Amino acid sequence: MFIEPPYYNQQQKEKRSGWIEVVSGSMFSGKTEELIRRLNRAKIAKQKVEIFKPALDTRYHQEDIISHNKMSIRSRPVQTSRDILLHAGECDVVGIDEAQFFDIEIVEVVNKLADLGKRVIVAGLDMDFKGQPFGSMPALMAIAEYITKVHAVCVICGNVANYSYRKTPVQQQVMLGQTDSYEARCRTCFQL
Repeated sequence: MFIEPPYYNQQQKEKRSGWIEVVSGSMFSGKTEELIRRLNRAKIAKQKVEIFKPALDTRYHQEDIISHNKMSIRSRPVQTSRDILLHAGECDVVGIDEAQFFDIEIVEVVNKLADLGKRVIVAGLDMDFKGQPFGSMPALMAIAEYITKVHAVCVICGNVANYSYRKTPVQQQVMLGQTDSYEARCRTCFQL
């Protein structure tokens, strides 16, 4: 069970330390939904929030982050992880979706933001369609203070799913898609 980190009011802002939270899992596991939930709670707490996603992710919307169950929140699409530093400004909380699509420099960027006293919440796929660690996600999980691994339901047998099975023969690592191209599978059904 995830324990929410403490929230701080404006007077405590100067004293607080930043930290990194990573939400990871397979496709259809609720990563983006959890990211949006945490960011909305920060907004309720009257914290300044900035939200980013890779510009290449246009599956549902050019700017908004939208979960598979249609939860949404406004974000800023960026080309590189360095662009996040340019736009994070004086915010208290930084949200980053689809972190696996960013360049490896995302690790340095996230560390810098946390060092500046910001709460950084990162969501992304932990494994690619081959079941291999995806992009910078392993490094992000290594430096995070809090890690939440979420799971989907296997579409074949109904067990806990941890893998993103690609239903098409495309072999390139990055291929945007939804239920037409991917499905969640458990370890056994992934190997079928």
